Amino acid sequence: MKGIGAIISTTVALSTVGAMGASIERRSLPAVAVKGNAFFAGNSRFYIRGVDYQPGGSSLVVDPIADETTCKRDIAEFKKLGINTVRVYSVDNTASHDACMSALDDAGIYLVLDVNTPKYSINRLEPAISYNDVYLQSVFATIDAFAKYSNVLAFFSGNEVINDEQSTSCAPYVKAVTRDMRQYIKARGYRQIPVGYSAADVSQNRKQMADYMNCGSDDVRSDFFAFNDYSWCDPSSFTTSGWDQKVKNFSDYSIPLFLSEYGCNTNTRKFEEVASLYSTDMTSVFSGGLVYEYSEEGTKYGLVKINGDGIEEGPDFDALKEAFAAKSDPSGDGNYKSNGKPSQCPPASADWNVTTDSLPAIPSPAQKFMTSGAGSGPGISGPGSQTAGTPSVGFANGQSKDGSGKPKSAASTFRQDMIVTPVWCGVLVLVSSFISAATFL
Repeated sequence: MKGIGAIISTTVALSTVGAMGASIERRSLPAVAVKGNAFFAGNSRFYIRGVDYQPGGSSLVVDPIADETTCKRDIAEFKKLGINTVRVYSVDNTASHDACMSALDDAGIYLVLDVNTPKYSINRLEPAISYNDVYLQSVFATIDAFAKYSNVLAFFSGNEVINDEQSTSCAPYVKAVTRDMRQYIKARGYRQIPVGYSAADVSQNRKQMADYMNCGSDDVRSDFFAFNDYSWCDPSSFTTSGWDQKVKNFSDYSIPLFLSEYGCNTNTRKFEEVASLYSTDMTSVFSGGLVYEYSEEGTKYGLVKINGDGIEEGPDFDALKEAFAAKSDPSGDGNYKSNGKPSQCPPASADWNVTTDSLPAIPSPAQKFMTSGAGSGPGISGPGSQTAGTPSVGFANGQSKDGSGKPKSAASTFRQDMIVTPVWCGVLVLVSSFISAATFL
């Protein structure tokens, strides 16, 4: 984002809580699942037609889906746009979201949710320390809070964490969090809610990060991959923007791929890219995307302005509405691939500062969450986690890469000396993303 994501250890108890969860889960929208390199709602291919939604931006981190009144106000605008998905970057995992999630469900709208908050995230300066049990407790508590809703489409484990060559050393921790989230969902008996990562569109390592999140055994691979893209600046085209090359580069990618942010605002936005994104030029590889962003937060990306309780629709709102209305999804399955092979883990290079395929082991105190649950979350305003908990010790497989056979610190293989600026590594790069916006435009 540019502005800113109780079962005890017996079989009987596990099945009981699973049944309780099923009893309160709404089913008016079918749950979306991964099949091959695409999303499906039941037997129908599902394309994300959505917007990024975080009123308040970085200046006021609030949960937009905890307030029923404002949520319903904005849902009326979502329905005018004709969207089926919103992305929310930060929520309060202590708040109730029943009213808004029900209203979204009634409107036919799914949620893609980032699980991190500013205080509960991984610090790029010290990823080994900030990847700890206190942090994971918050992440898991967010999963607990939203797993009951069938219109939760997916969880993001991070957003634009790797945004240059130096920051790639943080990748193993991002992948470890993704692994932990998937394992927690399975251990708690929830439906298989897809978990993936939202990457910056950095040409030097975009493909390496995508391959890295899709390499290795099934238990460590992501369910999908997404990246933020601002390369199509109207007037443009499928080839002028370079989107044809992105389709080509990911033609063999085996999991769903979509744009987690798009909508260059260098020139007047007509959203001409919508016609290509939902055409067979792209649907064999891409599953749609999310326009940045719903509300104006001082960056000139907003589709609307929020004035107190009122909404003022801007020209971008009308342009996007017209673009969506003019382009239907392809008939059939959009030429998706029903099966494919995992990617090969990328080798270390000047652009990719990861020298081992092993991942940090889950911090020991966090293992209990898999059986006992995470408990109550800390919310948005908790004391924070970056230096509060017990970090990981060693790799998940207990092996080092130097041939010694002795486990060593998961951080020791990654070049920490290259990291000189402390910023979030877990998800919401609130301030630096404003600066990095220039690289997309």
